[in-house]
Amino acid sequence: MSRAIDYGNLMHRAMRGLIQEVLEGVSRTGLPGEHHFFITFDTMHPEVEIADWLSDRYPGDMTVVIQHWFADLSVTDDGFSITLNFGDNPERLYIPFDAIRTFVDPSVEFGLRFETQTSDEDEDDGEDEAPMDEMAEARSEKRGDAEIVSLDRFRK
Repeated sequence: MSRAIDYGNLMHRAMRGLIQEVLEGVSRTGLPGEHHFFITFDTMHPEVEIADWLSDRYPGDMTVVIQHWFADLSVTDDGFSITLNFGDNPERLYIPFDAIRTFVDPSVEFGLRFETQTSDEDEDDGEDEAPMDEMAEARSEKRGDAEIVSLDRFRK
């Protein structure tokens, strides 16, 4: 019986561990310098916890920005909880790491993209990391009617 090493899943687990470690640091000491994050996640993932009006408005993907105002960032081995402000309405979200599709820190042109694998037979091209220009291009192409939620838009 022949078995293969599942490099795709091993890489995804390592990248999610990187996100976990970064968010744990931010929860302890805040965002350093100009760092900020765009995190796109699957709103239909069974473990995602967001307000009904958010899942109605974003019935597939949603991108949140962690930058100027956020509160109560709590990180576990499985995901993170955070309170973000949506039009002067603070909302608590829980995002499991498995629901994350992209993680981008534009301040240093760093981005991770998690490919969806539908079966074990799918071939992995090994391109799980993408430069910022490719991430922005992919975001604008896949966005359709969705919109990146920027907290700056809600500031007075």
